[in-house]
Amino acid sequence: MRNGIRTFLYILQKMGIGGSWIMEGNEKELGITAKKAENFSEWYQQVLIKTAFIDYTEVSGCLAFRPASYSAWEIVSGAVDKEFKKDGIENVYFPLFIPEKFLQKEKEHVEGFSPEVAWVTETGNTKLDEKLAVRPTSETIMYPSYSKWIRSWRDLPMRYNQWNNVVRWEFKHPTPFIRSREFLWNEGHTVFAKEGEASAERKTVLKIYEKILKEYLALPGILGKKTDSEKFAGAVASFSIEHVMPDGWAIQGPDFHSDGQNFSKAFDIKFLDESGKTEYAWQNTFAISTRELGVMVATHGDDKGLILPPRVAYVQIVIVPIYKKEKKEEVLAYAKKVAAALKKFRVKLDSREGYSPGFKFSEWEMKGIPLRIEVGEREASSNKVTLARRDTGEKAGVDIEDLGKKSKATLEEIHENLYKKAFDFLMGSIHEVKDYAEFKITLEEKKGMIHASWCGSAECEAKIKEETGAKITNIPFKHCKQHEKCVYCGKKGRHMANFAKSY
Repeated sequence: MRNGIRTFLYILQKMGIGGSWIMEGNEKELGITAKKAENFSEWYQQVLIKTAFIDYTEVSGCLAFRPASYSAWEIVSGAVDKEFKKDGIENVYFPLFIPEKFLQKEKEHVEGFSPEVAWVTETGNTKLDEKLAVRPTSETIMYPSYSKWIRSWRDLPMRYNQWNNVVRWEFKHPTPFIRSREFLWNEGHTVFAKEGEASAERKTVLKIYEKILKEYLALPGILGKKTDSEKFAGAVASFSIEHVMPDGWAIQGPDFHSDGQNFSKAFDIKFLDESGKTEYAWQNTFAISTRELGVMVATHGDDKGLILPPRVAYVQIVIVPIYKKEKKEEVLAYAKKVAAALKKFRVKLDSREGYSPGFKFSEWEMKGIPLRIEVGEREASSNKVTLARRDTGEKAGVDIEDLGKKSKATLEEIHENLYKKAFDFLMGSIHEVKDYAEFKITLEEKKGMIHASWCGSAECEAKIKEETGAKITNIPFKHCKQHEKCVYCGKKGRHMANFAKSY
């Protein structure tokens, strides 16, 4: 019996269902063994690996994206890219390596990123004359070119974006997607002749990010402005979309930075205006990253594993045939007919030999496939199928003639249900308080963000973080009536801010 189990586990491992958790002499359960509500960190790690969403590599903090995760990123990045191009943003690409002298040009920017930079110092056995930074972000490699390309107001606006990978190495304990040393993102780097034009872009870009989060990943977020202590190094002002994770900690999502003329002065990006006067340009930067895949997994998943939003699921519908040996060909032929009726969807027919229907049900459920179609002898003889939803577990019989229409409607219902649950969780995780005693009690006893009045003082902000571990995630654009007194010092409040312990 024990040898049989070992053989079974070995087969699963070869199929990519096993992995590092299957160990010699210590077979573990194939499903998710940690409870999301009890041990979120362990649950999250198990879900990512056991569902074949990603795998670890020999480089700490750097992931192997497997088809499920990379497909989701392709869909998300493709949707963002389409919106960018509709708005006039063009794609470019710049080198991965940045000469050290370029990083020194913008001291505030360098100081912000210097602990994170990975350096190339030699090739083969030859020392380089100048160190090369592995791209932590691309301002310092892009802007010397911008200074050459921009001469006149007629060259503006210049609205460029690149899709790439970046490396940031400062942290000791990486967490997949949430704090990866290498991640994928977009880098928008735009240049304008006038401050007002640059400022107007913020609303456009954040609206695109908010739309993609909602319509593809079924994720809500809190839009707002970062404080000066939390803004991007080198920016005049930063803006973000913030999420709350299931453990109650906040995490920053897509962001937008108004860079003013800081970089244009550092990199000599000047132009002649319409009157012939030389002016420095106004710039913005913005990004969405693969961190959102981690937020998606954490937000929607349950104790059974992943729940993929249908619009980013690499397989939207899986068909599982159920048959006795003598009816095999008949049922498989009908299953293929069902698959053909669903060709407009990303559909998979699981006709693997040697695995029971129950095993297949559990595997695809763990992998988060939104819809499962069960096809047996009864369905084949009546031209029906049984449709099962991943999010609720509900089952329904459907005529094959109605299957395409019903599948489309059900996938839409799943997406809306996931978004509603996520939105309700987010709203339920924001706790308004009026004084510091209530602030500390609420932070300890409840998960999520604290919504409170702040006087605008960096000293109060720093003291709260020092004493409670909670920082200001952002000052939301939408908030309730301003409280009169700062939650910490009692002076006149200037902003209603969201505070949270944060990744």
